[in-house]
Amino acid sequence: MYGIGEIIVYGTIGVCEVIDVAPSTRPNTSKDILYYTLKPLYQDGVIYISVDNDKVFMRRVISREEAEKLIDRIPGIETEFCKTVGRQQLAEHYQTALASHDCGDLIELIMSIYNKKIYAQEHHRHLGQLDARYMKRAEELLYGEFSVALEIPKDDVCGYIATRVGQMSGQENKK
Repeated sequence: MYGIGEIIVYGTIGVCEVIDVAPSTRPNTSKDILYYTLKPLYQDGVIYISVDNDKVFMRRVISREEAEKLIDRIPGIETEFCKTVGRQQLAEHYQTALASHDCGDLIELIMSIYNKKIYAQEHHRHLGQLDARYMKRAEELLYGEFSVALEIPKDDVCGYIATRVGQMSGQENKK
């Protein structure tokens, strides 16, 4: 069970703060069931979800150390972009990566679509709307969680990653 004030990852919404854990005060709900009241950090609204709900994914945000280890792995990650036959298969492939709720999978998804974008540009084409939409969603989820873990503004996460990866590349070049 999560406590008031904890920051968690909630389903496809992303990072949320637990602002209350109490029986529901909403009409037509059981008073015997505890509910989380969640406030998304990067979206408007409030979410009410049963503490016992096992249908929606929830977990604690990763630690700073875990985030930095993931970032440090980026230079060694080799990705290929998904070359599927149809949009449906591509959407399913991307959705599977998002549904894992794993930051490493999100990094690989972002890098894969980024490589696809570079390939498209080299061939005087544009990245498809489906690719762009999933890349943006993966970035929102990853950067939101990294923002909390690294204690930096969400808008600074991409630059932080680039700087850290650049510093690592510079260290490797000195060896």
